[in-house]
Amino acid sequence: MESLTPIVHRTPLLTSKTTNKLLEKNIYFKMENQQKTGAFKFRGASFKLMQLTDAELKNGVITASAGNHAQGVAHAAAKLDARATIFMPEKTPLAKVHATRNYGADVVLTGESFQEAYEASMKRQMQTGAVYIHPFDDYDVMAGQGTIAMEMLHQEPLLDTIIVPIGGGGLISGIAVAAKHINPAIKIIGVQANGASAMHDSFHSQSARNLKSVSTIAEGIAVKQPGKNTLPLIRKYVDDIITVSDEEIASAIVYMLERNKTLMEGAGAASLGALFAHHKDIASRHCGVIVSGGNMDIGNLPKIQHLAEKLHHSA
Repeated sequence: MESLTPIVHRTPLLTSKTTNKLLEKNIYFKMENQQKTGAFKFRGASFKLMQLTDAELKNGVITASAGNHAQGVAHAAAKLDARATIFMPEKTPLAKVHATRNYGADVVLTGESFQEAYEASMKRQMQTGAVYIHPFDDYDVMAGQGTIAMEMLHQEPLLDTIIVPIGGGGLISGIAVAAKHINPAIKIIGVQANGASAMHDSFHSQSARNLKSVSTIAEGIAVKQPGKNTLPLIRKYVDDIITVSDEEIASAIVYMLERNKTLMEGAGAASLGALFAHHKDIASRHCGVIVSGGNMDIGNLPKIQHLAEKLHHSA
């Protein structure tokens, strides 16, 4: 893991007295929204690309992404002088599309969700022979994301719980394996949007559950199928998976903007949203929360505010 040290930012672990008081526990925010490219994905992409041979890098890399993995791969590829082609769903926030192109990648917009973009990218990969950099279902990518847990436990050894957003499961797999290697007693709790709960449903049943459609403001975790490699790791190392509503996610975004002057995207706010909703059931004294990313289209803020207000009116 030392190989990543000069490349990625060691992001801050922040606390907030207000939040601690509200939730009656010590909360530590791992600020991956301050990572290069604005999200944790740069870690896994960099680690994966660093495992490739010169010949593989020369042939280029390809992937599909709802946004943050795209930027992570594009930036990592630019650093290693490899050409990157990235398939993104047509409705991807423009901020993410522009950023990915600015890092030098070729972007292909296709399909209504990650799944369609992924299928199109697999077809292209077969034609070109470029190395496929899967956003979550890859052990090297997971290992790169696992460096977050190592940093957190170094920054705050007292952590007894880490709450992690889940899309396909690459982030939580890497974190769970790394954290439990360091402290087997630590609890790892995953969070999904209730409009995109494939991993939650699979975890709580005997079989893998795929969804026909997903609907959430957290496009970064809107995944229809759990990873084939991530699901078994999650079953083995993760203690629980809970879900949050879009209103709870929106409320967490507004809270962090107002109290901590920090912008989280929907996926990045899922963990905090879950903590606000379920804190009475989470027995933790020192609780880590992964703020996985901050790449949000500012144009969505009115919608976010409206959703957050709905939650407070119904409360």
